[in-house]
Amino acid sequence: MSENPKNPTPSEETPKPADRLRRLVESSEEVERAAEESTQALRAKPPEPAADAENPFLRYQAPAPTGSWDEPVEVNRHPTGTPEATGGWYGSLDATQPGPVTPEAEEVNPFGRYDSALTGVWAADEAPKPADVTQVAAAQPVSPFVELPPVSNQPLPQRVEEVDVNATRVSPAAYRPTRPQRMPPQPIPLQTTSSSVPQRVVSPPPPQEPVAAQQTRRGGGARQALGCVIRSLIIGLFLAVLAAVLVVTIGVLQYYRVARSLPSVDDLRSHASQFETTRILDRNNNVIYEIVDPNAGRRTSVPLNKISPYLVAATLATEDKEFFNHPGFDPIAIARAFWQNYTNGEVVSGASTITQQLARNLLLSPEERYQRSFERKTREIVLAAEITRKYSKEEILELYLNEAYYGNMAYGIEAAAETYFNTTADALTPAQASFLAGLPQSPAVYDIYTNRDAALARQRDVLTLMYQASQEKGCIEVGSGREPVCVNADFVTQAMVEMQNYSFQQNYGRVQYPHWVDYVRAELESRFDPQTIYRSGFTVYTTLDPALQQQAEWLVNQQAAALADRNVKNGALLAIRPSTGEILAMVGSPDYYNDAIAGQINMTVQPRQPGSSIKPLTYVAAFEKGWTPASLIWDVPTDFPASGQPNDPNIYTPVNYDGRFHGPVTVRSALANSYNIPAVRALQFVGIYDDPTTAQPDGLINFARRLGIQSLTRSDYGLALTLGGGEVTLMEMTNAYATFANGGRRVAPVAITQIVDYRGNVVYQYQPPVGEQVMRAEHAYLISSILSDNEARTPMFGSNSVLRLPFQAAVKTGTTNDFRDNWTIGYTPDLAVGVWFGNADYTPMVNTTGLSGAAPVWAQFMQFAAPLVSGGSPSAFVRPAGIVDRVICSISGTEPSPWCSSQRSEIFAFDQLPLPADQDLWKKVRVDTWTGLAASAACPDYEKEQFVLNVTDPAAVRWIRETAEGKAWAESIGFDEPFLFAPERACAVTDPRPQILFAGLTDGQTITTDSLDIYAVVYIANDFKRFRLEWGPGADPASWIALVENVQQAYQNPELIYTWNISGLPDGVVTLRIVLESDRGTEAERRIRLNLMVPTATMTLTPSPTPTATITWTPTVTQTLPPSATPVPPEATPTPSETPTP
Repeated sequence: MSENPKNPTPSEETPKPADRLRRLVESSEEVERAAEESTQALRAKPPEPAADAENPFLRYQAPAPTGSWDEPVEVNRHPTGTPEATGGWYGSLDATQPGPVTPEAEEVNPFGRYDSALTGVWAADEAPKPADVTQVAAAQPVSPFVELPPVSNQPLPQRVEEVDVNATRVSPAAYRPTRPQRMPPQPIPLQTTSSSVPQRVVSPPPPQEPVAAQQTRRGGGARQALGCVIRSLIIGLFLAVLAAVLVVTIGVLQYYRVARSLPSVDDLRSHASQFETTRILDRNNNVIYEIVDPNAGRRTSVPLNKISPYLVAATLATEDKEFFNHPGFDPIAIARAFWQNYTNGEVVSGASTITQQLARNLLLSPEERYQRSFERKTREIVLAAEITRKYSKEEILELYLNEAYYGNMAYGIEAAAETYFNTTADALTPAQASFLAGLPQSPAVYDIYTNRDAALARQRDVLTLMYQASQEKGCIEVGSGREPVCVNADFVTQAMVEMQNYSFQQNYGRVQYPHWVDYVRAELESRFDPQTIYRSGFTVYTTLDPALQQQAEWLVNQQAAALADRNVKNGALLAIRPSTGEILAMVGSPDYYNDAIAGQINMTVQPRQPGSSIKPLTYVAAFEKGWTPASLIWDVPTDFPASGQPNDPNIYTPVNYDGRFHGPVTVRSALANSYNIPAVRALQFVGIYDDPTTAQPDGLINFARRLGIQSLTRSDYGLALTLGGGEVTLMEMTNAYATFANGGRRVAPVAITQIVDYRGNVVYQYQPPVGEQVMRAEHAYLISSILSDNEARTPMFGSNSVLRLPFQAAVKTGTTNDFRDNWTIGYTPDLAVGVWFGNADYTPMVNTTGLSGAAPVWAQFMQFAAPLVSGGSPSAFVRPAGIVDRVICSISGTEPSPWCSSQRSEIFAFDQLPLPADQDLWKKVRVDTWTGLAASAACPDYEKEQFVLNVTDPAAVRWIRETAEGKAWAESIGFDEPFLFAPERACAVTDPRPQILFAGLTDGQTITTDSLDIYAVVYIANDFKRFRLEWGPGADPASWIALVENVQQAYQNPELIYTWNISGLPDGVVTLRIVLESDRGTEAERRIRLNLMVPTATMTLTPSPTPTATITWTPTVTQTLPPSATPVPPEATPTPSETPTP
């Protein structure tokens, strides 16, 4: 065939791939026979038979390419043999579109080169080249292939007859020359001609069965399935890689997008030195304090090698233990913080590394630093990554340690070492280093001078973190060229002990209103991180009134000096505007800089026992459960269960400050005079903790929380809580009283009204809230009325005490056991002021009470401040519409009964009125005199209608029956012994009954002898105390004459108890009676009337009837007289202003 396959004529029919393969094989048979001998010479074994025309596996070696034999030699491979000598899938690009082979098609080889000798894979980067056979033969080593005679014009491949004609096809590569593989030099020379090219001849295999049969036998289906799986895996891997590349691409693009908008990190030190001073102003815009520029204050930059490795280790363990391992941010910590914040529903973890903190504090704007957003966090992370890329870890750490704020005006670790320990940064001990490393998180909170316990607790936390980090990593790396720091248990223990025993000395100058400055700074730190505060140039507007502050400081100083001989060293004052919560004055101690009195401690926020100043809270809680200012409370000796639980075996017996008991008192009198026992009774009524059976939270603890008191956190308070048995702060108590002043509407205390940055942007603006109505306005008014009632407190404090001001003001004092604390807290609607005196170390004062210690300062300050705050005229308490007036019995607090001789007016909430008149102390009832129960048909023997004391409290009954004070009080209101008390129930048949009988005598019997033997039965199984026998003239004697007294023997059978000589007695009706007394103070009486008629020699006396008057009106001394004859104290005209007295 002489046709050039590269230039087929258009008219010629394009051969099919199978035809081309057949012609190729036929034209190659002669070439193969000619090369057979040469092939045998190259083989080590006998030559195989030459392939016939029917062999489909003949392979054809194309002319060798021009070039050196040193160049890589490529041999095209085909799954079924030499593609140039066979047809099939390699013969055509598209079997469904036959046509001539174009040059373009000829140059396309989708499979590239295939290196059969070395790799068995196709090489795609090099195409076959024309070959100069002569040059190749002359210059290169002997080819392992036999040179075949040239084939003229390289005829097209001829068709090979096959059984499975669809198994293969010829691709364009079948027409390309191939480069033979370079082989090592061989000793056998090749015979070549100028027109021949090296050819590799492959002997045909022996005859085989058809290809289709072989594929079936060898499991072609399994290979096809495996191929599908492999292709699927390849596709899946490709898609995964594509997705990963896409994600990385997006991440990189996002990274650079954010990075382009960020400030440069080229010169961090220039950023560190550029910040504005923050100023704190009073309410008149006077500068109180400046947070100075660190470059002008206490800050000395030192290199990292001049900083103690213990400080570095402590800082890394506390702030960023993976500092040397992460790229500026910690992905694991960020993921953990994200999860914690997500699960908690709020930001509880920030996961900021040291590098991120440095980036945030130095490179972000003040407005952005305290934002909590994903965008800000992303920018912070990108900055941290950039800083890490441009700076070494040691440089970053050095810059951070020189910029951190350690409190008390110390910026940087060198200044901190000097401020707290008077040493240098490189000389810090492990204890000192662990202490300082914990401060930057919140310097004001962990201020050792004002909050020693919190600061030392923070140091212990740091040591724990150091120990954990050391255990996890072997030791803590502190930078290149320095030995790691190893922390063990002894290290931790020694550091704790050293710091516990260390005496800190403050060494900087005086600050105006230092406690206020500390308080405001702590408030700032609760809103912003320290670096934002100290670098943002804030102007902080506060609520402090300088005139009131100066007056308060002067008064506290003067009183502390005046009471120095009574061991009074410390005092505090707090003033709040009730309607807005603004703190107008705050004095934490007489001298902030006096270490002897622990003057740095702000006693307005330190928990202390409040004494009786907490009583008003108890009584308001009682109002919510139904009590009124007129409710009657018994101030008598009482044993209470200590915990308030009825089954508590521990007994608590309170006493009053004056050591006396005042009997029945109303709530107004009890609170105004600060009686202790009524207050304990009130708490027993209210309850300490919540009653789970009620719908709403109740108990004193819950009520106090509603008023903003959060310090009462223990679970073991008892009834002494109402006398000051728990600890609260002056801030909490003053704010609670301010709630009373504000009509029951609570507004939290506030110190900062506005914050503006150095550019004039308002960062924070306080909006006075309306306040939360935590109690009824009526109850707030009732408590204010009682606390401002000077007449009501006169019995205890006198009518002209220091508590009496020229304007209406409510006030309460408080004194704790051993005089360790004394308080006075009071208010008008315009101003609430709390004053405390005592000692910060809890040592007792000497005979100093709330009245003598705190009250004078309170009174003077109120008289100075109230007119200023109110514009010259202090406001009076505004009476709510729900308050009504009622007349009550001054003694009992009920609506007056006909027998109450003293009345007054009282105020009530419209839906909580006084008890009705039938609940008065005087009550007329028919009682069974032995049981003391209401008379009934079940026990008629000893029934009597009489006045009784309407008293059911066991302690009160005992006080009246057994004490001189109680008996005197009962007699003062018209009752005589034996005192009968209002029965709790009616007498029943099951109640014990005494037996009292006159044996041998009948009622109305006439006695004619001058001597009378009296036999009787007097018996009771239980409660027998004694009995007596008496007589009196008439049927209802007004007086009685004892025949036998104090008989302590019971007579179960008739016994002679007395022989009565009646000679000389006038004839007439007389009455005998036996009175049996019980151990319970009750009695039973049996009477019998006799008609004496003793005969005489001169005349016979005719029995005459007992005069009617003697029978009808003469009262017995044991029977309560009718109302008109009831002895009462001299009557007084009831007036609304009359104060009840015990």
